[in-house]
Amino acid sequence: MPPEPPSAMPPSVSRRLLLQAGVLGLAGLSAPGAAQMLGTSGFTHGVASGEPKSRSVMLWTRYVPAEASLAELEYQVSASADFKRIVSGGTASAEPDRDHCARAVAEGLAPGAWYFYRFIDRNGRSSPVGRTRTLPEGPLGSFKIAVFSCANLRFGWFNAYAHAAARQDIDLVLHLGDYLYEYSQEEYPAAAQALSARPVQPPGETVSLADYRLRHAAYRADPDLQRLHQLFPMVAMWDDHESANDSWRGGAENHQPETEGDWDLRKTAAVRAFREWLPVSDNPWDSYQIGDLATLFRPETRLTGRTQPLNLREAVADAPDLAAALVKFRDGPWLDPSRTMLGDAQEAWLAQALKRSVTARTRWQILGQQVIMGSIGFAPEVASWLEPTASASVKQRLARSLASSRVGLPFNFDMWDGYPAARRRLLRSALDADANLVVLSGDSHNAWAFNLDLDGAPAGVDLAVQSVSSPGYEYYLPRVSSEDLAEAIVRASPQLKWAQTSRRGYMTVELSPERATSEWLFLDTVKNRSSAIAQTHRLSIRNGTNRFS
Repeated sequence: MPPEPPSAMPPSVSRRLLLQAGVLGLAGLSAPGAAQMLGTSGFTHGVASGEPKSRSVMLWTRYVPAEASLAELEYQVSASADFKRIVSGGTASAEPDRDHCARAVAEGLAPGAWYFYRFIDRNGRSSPVGRTRTLPEGPLGSFKIAVFSCANLRFGWFNAYAHAAARQDIDLVLHLGDYLYEYSQEEYPAAAQALSARPVQPPGETVSLADYRLRHAAYRADPDLQRLHQLFPMVAMWDDHESANDSWRGGAENHQPETEGDWDLRKTAAVRAFREWLPVSDNPWDSYQIGDLATLFRPETRLTGRTQPLNLREAVADAPDLAAALVKFRDGPWLDPSRTMLGDAQEAWLAQALKRSVTARTRWQILGQQVIMGSIGFAPEVASWLEPTASASVKQRLARSLASSRVGLPFNFDMWDGYPAARRRLLRSALDADANLVVLSGDSHNAWAFNLDLDGAPAGVDLAVQSVSSPGYEYYLPRVSSEDLAEAIVRASPQLKWAQTSRRGYMTVELSPERATSEWLFLDTVKNRSSAIAQTHRLSIRNGTNRFS
C-alpha cells in the first residue's frame, strides 16, 4: 500500500483570473512576464510528477514570482511526509520563457518506493506536497495502471480523475491523450450541450503559443485533475486535440492554413505548451521498465511520422460506379505500404525494443498508444437508427460507409484501420519477438476489447478505454440502446469481443506474472460532480496466449 496522500488540496486558479487573461489579449500572454498581468503569484497550479524510472522521477510545478526576475526554486524529495528524511533535492527554474513552469528530475532514489516532494521559493514558501513513486526492479508480483483518455472540460466534470485519486491501489497513471481540446468555446460542444459552469479560456480556438498555454492553464485549474497529478506519477502523451483534430505530420483536419497560418508553427506551439505544462520528457517516444513484469512503450502516432489520413469521400466523389471506385481505393491507397503511423525510425525502434524486452524475460509488452488498433466494422443496422432529421450529408456518408463495408473497408480511417500495412508490420514484429502484447488505446471515447490477430495467428489484445468526459455513440445515436448498438458493432467486427459505448470513466490494468486483467469503470454521470460508479466490466488475458480468457 502507498503512504497516505497529502490532505491539502492544491490551490486552483480562479475563473476570474482566467477570464482576466482572456481580456488582456492573446499576444501579450506569450511574452515573458505576462503572467504577472494576471494579478496572481506563487504556486498557481499545484504539483505533478511523471517520467518515472527505477531510480528517478520528473517533478513539476508552476511558480509566478511577485517580481519579474527569474524564479529559482528548491525541490525536496522525502521518504516521509514530514520531510525529516530528505533523500534527494536540487534547484529548478520557473522561467518566464517557459510560462513559469518548472521541471526537475529527482535522482538517486530507490526502486519501487513511494516518496513525498515539494518546491520551496526563496522566501521559504512551499508548494503543495506531492506524492510519487519510482518503478520497481527485479521480480514483481503485481502492478496496477490507471488509464485515461479524452477529457473535454466543457462536456462534463472530471469525475473519473476524482474517483482514481481516492484510490490506494494505483501504482501509475497513464494518459493516452486528448488531455485537452483545442476547439472554441462554442464549437465542441455547442452551447446547448455544454455545462455553463465549465468555461474555458481562451474562448476562441487555440492556434498560437499563448492560446495553448492559456488552455492548459484553464484545464489544470480543475481540482480533480490537480489532485490526480498531486498523488500519482503520470506517463502522458498527446493525441490530436492537444494540437488540432485528426492531426498528422503535415497538417490536420481542424487546421485551415488560409486563416490559421503555417501548420508547422502551430504544431511547434502545441508541443511546446504540452511539454511546459506537463511532467513529460522531450523524447518523442520512450519506454518504461516495470521490474520483470512489463515494459511499457510510449510511442508517438500523430505528429512525427504519421502520413495523411485517407479521405474516402474525396476518393469516390462523383464516381460513376461507386462499387468499382471503392475496390480501386481498397486495393490502391488503403493498402499502400508506404503509408505509416509511426514512421520508419520509430517502427525500427519499437521492433528492436520488443525483442529486447522479451529477451530479458519480461512477462508483458505493453503498448500505450493513442488510437484503436483493433478493427471495427460498420454495422448495417445503423441505417435504421439514424435520426429522421439527419442532414443529407450525413445520410450520404452513411450510404457510402455501407457500400465501403461490403468491399471490406473499415469504418474509421483515422485509426490503425486506416493504416493496414503499418499495422501488419507492427503485429509481425510482435509475433517475431514472441511478445505478450497488450495494446492500450484511447481516442474513440468508447470502451472496447479486441483480440488482435495476423493471418490467423494470435498477436495480442487491444484494450481501449472510454473517455473521461467526451461523449460516445450515445451523443450521435440517441434512439438506440447502448446494448443493441454494442451487439451490432460486435457482430460486424470479428476481432471485437466486447464494447460499451454510452458511459464515461476510466480503466485499470492489473499485471501479474500469469495474467493481465482490465477493469473498465463507468461513472454514473459527468453532468454533476459525483464519483459514483454505475457499472464495471472485467476481462483478463493469460500470459502466453495473446487472447482473452
